[in-house]
Amino acid sequence: MGTKGVLLMKIIAERLRVLRDSIKLSQAKIAVLAGTTQASINRYENEVGAPPLKVLLWYADYFDVSMDYIFGRTDKPQGKLYDFKPKIEDNDDMKQFIEICFDPNSPMSGKLKDTLLQMMKGGGK
Repeated sequence: MGTKGVLLMKIIAERLRVLRDSIKLSQAKIAVLAGTTQASINRYENEVGAPPLKVLLWYADYFDVSMDYIFGRTDKPQGKLYDFKPKIEDNDDMKQFIEICFDPNSPMSGKLKDTLLQMMKGGGK
């Protein structure tokens, strides 16, 4: 395992331990809740073994934290919040789609169509 893999295991181990400690549960009790064994929890928390995805997902769901948090990609338990902004300015297919969606005989449709096309150019922010 490379340096990044070792570091990732260390981060995951620490996050799992901190989450468990935050509600003052023993490894044995968290194992029962997670459907695994105390020995497995001990291995995960001590970087001896990597937890399977189903265990990581269980932790995320049980503690209501993101996988980004568990993997150390952020220190915010809710995870990174992305502002997805697809680039559609020069997308001829999108322009054609907008053109066919609106009735050319309707004044309101024309205004809506023009607004959407303007937004595509970045002017509707």
